[in-house]
Amino acid sequence: MIEKSTNFFEDAKAIAKLIPTGRVCSYGEIAKYLGATKSARMVGWALNSSKPEENIPAHRVVNRKGLLTGKKHFEGPNEMQLLLESEGVIVINNQIQDLDQIWWNPNEELL
Repeated sequence: MIEKSTNFFEDAKAIAKLIPTGRVCSYGEIAKYLGATKSARMVGWALNSSKPEENIPAHRVVNRKGLLTGKKHFEGPNEMQLLLESEGVIVINNQIQDLDQIWWNPNEELL
């Protein structure tokens, strides 16, 4: 469990930092953990607002179906996929494979 602040963006980035290498989480699961079940989009905005020096592994956050919906926010069109693949995650046609095996849920993992 992490100590939640009053800054949703900072809390969302803090959760993203906890996602282990080779695992993925969704924007919605992070929002749910923060008590904002309808704020998945805000999690995306939070990750997009991060600066390189914050070292936020935003590539590990995908949509609930495992699609790389945030890839347009990375430097190159394949950057998100390349980062995931460098961690052993298999991506085919912009979709995570074996999603249930590498899924990381903060609501279960951070108890």
